[in-house]
Amino acid sequence: MTTVTRRSGDRSISPVFVGIAAVTAVTGWATWTGFAEQPGVAVFLFVTAAWIVSLCLHEYAHARTALHSGDISVGAKGYLTLNPLKYTHALLSIVLPVLFVIMGGIGLPGGAVFIERGRIRGRWRHSLISAAGPLTNVLFALVCTAPFWLDALDGVPQDFRFALAFLALLQVTAAILNFLPVPGLDGYGVIEPWLSYNVRRQVEPLAPFGLLIVFALLWIPSLNNAFFDMIDAILRGLGISDLDTACGYDLYRFWREASPVCSVSP
Repeated sequence: MTTVTRRSGDRSISPVFVGIAAVTAVTGWATWTGFAEQPGVAVFLFVTAAWIVSLCLHEYAHARTALHSGDISVGAKGYLTLNPLKYTHALLSIVLPVLFVIMGGIGLPGGAVFIERGRIRGRWRHSLISAAGPLTNVLFALVCTAPFWLDALDGVPQDFRFALAFLALLQVTAAILNFLPVPGLDGYGVIEPWLSYNVRRQVEPLAPFGLLIVFALLWIPSLNNAFFDMIDAILRGLGISDLDTACGYDLYRFWREASPVCSVSP
């Protein structure tokens, strides 16, 4: 019989995550109060830090669900500490998603946790482990958009409203991209346990390139327009206008000249 000893540090919240959460809180306060001389800098730091927090929660949700499904190895791997540096490579987990936000205003799925699937029994458990991450993005999006769909924007400063709108856009795009049934993405992980062995074997070589294929397709103007039209429609359903997200992205890129439309928005 194999005995697994749980170390206290395996599930302690990482100081790295605490620091990122603190940056989110401080820059969120600066955005709300207008404390910073350049509001765009505060918005940039607030949205970026909050985005990294959401990446950590996304991967934590995968790991926590796997733990309760039978994979007790996730603790020793550091996945339950919310430390973003534990989720594969820092370049893939943090740098690349942030770069995609800066360059295109799109929520790129971040790092990954390696689940020992052989420890888990039951197809529903495998599907739930894969779905847990993007469901976290859905929940995050609902929290960000709550002031909009609850019609509780009275007293919310304009810059903070724009920042929330842009952060919500990132969460919605991340959720939708992750839920695509493409090898290498969580959506495929949801349906994979229900596919035949032959089908899984045939598509397995595509897994390392799944995300690249998706972004290559998004370079096609018609598909890109259709994708963002869908995102805008979802956000409008949650009470966020196209102007809110556009001005949020405009503020986020503080190094560029601000749009006069956003500067005079009520």
